[in-house]
Amino acid sequence: MPTEPALRVIMRRLREIMSEPAADGQERLDKIVRQIAGVMVADVCSLYLKRQDGSLELFASEGLNRTAVHTTMLKRGEGLVGRCAEMGVLINEPDASKHPAFSYRPETGEEIYHSLLAVPVQRSGQVLGVLVVQNRTVKEYSDEDAEVMQATAMVVAEHLVSGAVSGFGAGIEISKALSLVVKGEPISEGIALGHVMLHEPRIVVTKLMADDPVAELRRLEDALLELKTSLDDMLSHELLSGAGDHRDVLEAYRMFAHDRGWERRLREAVQSGLTADAAVERVQNGTRARMLRQPDPFWRERQRDLDDLSDRLLRILAGRATGFINPPEMPSDTILVARNMGPAELIDYDGTRLRGLVIEDGSGQSHVAIVAKALGIPAVGQATGLVERVTAGDAIIVDGVAGEVHVRPSSDVVNAYTDKVRFRARRQKQYEKLRDLPAVTKDGERIALQINAGLLQDMPHLAESGGDGIGLFRTELMFMLSHSLPRVDRQTEAYSAVLREAKGKPVVFRSLDIGGDKILPYLRQIPEENPAIGWRAIRMSLDRPALFRMQIRALLRAAAGQQLRIMLPMIAVATEMDEARALIDKEWALAKARGTPLPSELLIGAMIEVPSVLFELDELLPRVDFVSVGSNDLMQFLFAADRSNPRVVNRFDSLSAAPLKALKMLAGACYRHNVALTLCGEMAGRPIEAMCLIGLGFRTFSMAPASIGPVKAMIRSLDASAVTDLLDDLLVAGSGSLRAEIEAFAVRSKVEI
Repeated sequence: MPTEPALRVIMRRLREIMSEPAADGQERLDKIVRQIAGVMVADVCSLYLKRQDGSLELFASEGLNRTAVHTTMLKRGEGLVGRCAEMGVLINEPDASKHPAFSYRPETGEEIYHSLLAVPVQRSGQVLGVLVVQNRTVKEYSDEDAEVMQATAMVVAEHLVSGAVSGFGAGIEISKALSLVVKGEPISEGIALGHVMLHEPRIVVTKLMADDPVAELRRLEDALLELKTSLDDMLSHELLSGAGDHRDVLEAYRMFAHDRGWERRLREAVQSGLTADAAVERVQNGTRARMLRQPDPFWRERQRDLDDLSDRLLRILAGRATGFINPPEMPSDTILVARNMGPAELIDYDGTRLRGLVIEDGSGQSHVAIVAKALGIPAVGQATGLVERVTAGDAIIVDGVAGEVHVRPSSDVVNAYTDKVRFRARRQKQYEKLRDLPAVTKDGERIALQINAGLLQDMPHLAESGGDGIGLFRTELMFMLSHSLPRVDRQTEAYSAVLREAKGKPVVFRSLDIGGDKILPYLRQIPEENPAIGWRAIRMSLDRPALFRMQIRALLRAAAGQQLRIMLPMIAVATEMDEARALIDKEWALAKARGTPLPSELLIGAMIEVPSVLFELDELLPRVDFVSVGSNDLMQFLFAADRSNPRVVNRFDSLSAAPLKALKMLAGACYRHNVALTLCGEMAGRPIEAMCLIGLGFRTFSMAPASIGPVKAMIRSLDASAVTDLLDDLLVAGSGSLRAEIEAFAVRSKVEI
């Protein structure tokens, strides 16, 4: 096709589209890509626009799946399109999927397209986005095609900055001068005042083919060694070495770095002729494509971890030292604003300067949220559209209690939040004074407050928090940290050390809860569509009795002469207790026959987290010595709402009538059968929820060590009988969330929540 006619046709049609008075910005972009695809005889024409943080968003497309528009996001420099934007160069690939930098996104449906021509949309030297055409056939686009696309991109750029398309031009600059409040989701409690810094983590790979493959392989090996060392240093961070879910997250993250399959794929990519940097990018893109094909949100969270790890490795290869990120422009009161980020990326920032975090993606169960909680950094997630509405250096307030972000706040708002910060600091000092005081309500009800743990390093927090014991010791962490299955002697030594450090306080060992999102690299795991409700926990233990019996043998030896409490996770039917007890009895009999010293007392409990077992309580409770509610899983299963999925996590409230009735029923059944009852999980660690649990009959809780102070303050200000009467009344006819009525009671009764 001659250049001039094609270009004239496109220019004329673009002028017609932009002159239509009724068309909005999105409608104009849709028409533009449709016209370009038609004139260029392309199967696909797409327009990606650049965001504040350097990422690219698919704004319009003819040919790709419509649902991908405004959903597909490319990190800075990611894939061929990101490479085009970052380097400002035309990219003409006959078979794009075979290019080392290709990044496949399954939601677009682009796997059937081969050839790709991408040109940067630029104005005054600034890249605004990328215009792309694709075809099913494998072909190299002609020089004439490239000239048409480049000229078209220039015209599109003029329309973008003219304000004709929403999100660009003068309108956005005006909006950046105004105060605004963005409502999100609180993911780490606290309040922070500071100034915006945009998170831009990605290194753009510019050289793809290696001059010296041997030297590149050596660079890769050195970088991998430095990566592993830096992760070991990260886990010894003074704020991260203790107990909490963040240990699970970071240990699993470190396990990724030691994955032999990942290392093998990196080496093979270098041996194929790529630079070490390009090898990391190719493996990252390939693994991302596989993970994003999985429907379960677990794999999307793991994909974020892998992206974080790959970006970290790229920084090492580029000569940027790992450790604290402390650029000259990082304010001393930095509030980090990001589209999304991995857990280790957050740790890389200088904690003495970092005050808060806001991310557009991610829920309270995301890995970066869990680490933010461990670091004590106030954070808000689901702050949709914030990146485009802030500029580096803007004043900003993060309210991790209400889930609000105040950008360019007025002096009155700043003063109000300054007072809130001072008040919270005073309360924290009050919690420290409560450490050695008993958790007793005003009407004399004694409440046991225990902590959750999973590693020997967690044990000092028992004394530091004033906890009454370990209500949940996650034995699977040792297995997740090991490169091979821990043998009996090693397990025995580890469990013995935990009991010694407990100094006579009770310890509940949860048997292996692996499967689901806890993968052991040395055990073959079959991919599952719904791993959270798949082959995991007691189901795996009963199907692999040798693995279960090995752990029981180690626990029996470790607790010689002492009380031993073993809790079995994810019991769904009462008869599973019979199967598990039979295996435990075999190990007890074997140890006795061999003359091995045995525990002075053996207590076997069940974890209540599968709703079905709530309807077999009269069958289950005679079979157990104690039960513990795993509130996190029980709530998501009761509501059929994945707690790691931000789209549904806020659709239910744990203080709704349905779950409270279920928990009251459980407490009543345990009282009738004289079975000890505990609750471990997030409900236990939140004062308002813990108050309700006391009203339902719960008297023992297990939580993160940091939660003991606020919960104890609530208990000492509470009349247990009054909240029991309140809930009895509310649950008679109540439905839906009861939170407002419960909070009103707490305020009236002057309960510290």
